[in-house]
Amino acid sequence: MPEQSSADTALLRGFTPLSGLKAQNLHALALKTRVKTLNRGHYLFKTGDSEKQAVYLVAGSVELRTNDRVMDVIRAGTAEARAALAPAIPRIYSARAAEDIQYISIDSDFFDALLAWDQTGYYEALDLSTSSIEGPSDWMTTLLQTKAFQRMPAATIQTIFMRMQRIECKAGEIIIQQGTEGDYFYVIASGRCVVRRETALNKNGIQLAELGPGNSVGEEALITDMKRNATVAMVTDGTLMRLGKADFKTLLHEPQLQWVDCAQAKSLVAKGAKWLDVRLPSELQQVRIKDALHIPLYLFRLKLSTLISNTVYVLCCDNGRRSSAAAYILSERGFDAYVLEGGLAALGSAP
Repeated sequence: MPEQSSADTALLRGFTPLSGLKAQNLHALALKTRVKTLNRGHYLFKTGDSEKQAVYLVAGSVELRTNDRVMDVIRAGTAEARAALAPAIPRIYSARAAEDIQYISIDSDFFDALLAWDQTGYYEALDLSTSSIEGPSDWMTTLLQTKAFQRMPAATIQTIFMRMQRIECKAGEIIIQQGTEGDYFYVIASGRCVVRRETALNKNGIQLAELGPGNSVGEEALITDMKRNATVAMVTDGTLMRLGKADFKTLLHEPQLQWVDCAQAKSLVAKGAKWLDVRLPSELQQVRIKDALHIPLYLFRLKLSTLISNTVYVLCCDNGRRSSAAAYILSERGFDAYVLEGGLAALGSAP
């Protein structure tokens, strides 16, 4: 594995268009970027590769090749090296280290979203500063790395952050109470929260997760219009950003969902997609889809690690409400997920 070290803002400013980022965003990007090494003769990428990565040369020289011919040699520190190496996707050149080199690579979708967002003036709208929140852009950068945000137009991203409200919280404070109506979607800007669910056998609650900056919570109740299914409390003092239910549904939830009818769902499954049923175990006795995976919605976050990221999932429940909540959670994490419109009732009989 190549050796890696942290990048810094001075290094990133030497590249285009990274140099155009605001200082806060450049700092956040530097924290997530590593300087990697590659030995002479090894390839950074090859002709036809389609991975969306912007690759910048930090030290050494790289040959841009087509077949067995060297078309150009890029040397670190030159004007040519300020731009990403052969950025076209799929790659029209191969890039081979002409000597031992150092380089950085940045996910192109993430950077495009970051650059667009950087130009919208959200800092002024939110009035965030380095003195009020430690690492203020870290939670925002984390959100922008999700596929859900990368698919959004810059104007929508700007609107979301402008409409978010900032709240200061103390350790032990209850943010969400199990059994209450859903009103807000929350993002942790600083501090840590714990998520617990009360059961008939455990009134103190079973700990489901501990969350930190960049994590979100509270979306299931907003999507399903059901009661909160867990309690969220602050473990430390911290800052949360919250978005009202109506804005969440309009700006975040609905644009991320991909609905399919029965015929489209069956076509996807025939091509390799998997049915994913999010109903309760007791509901499976009435209607059950053959070979469907089963993860009840209340266990969904705990079982996400069992799903395969490059598999297409068609989610279903009785009427589409719970499956749309699960599909949103998957879309946040980059999964290709579809919702069966109308739920299993629309199928008539199990496929």
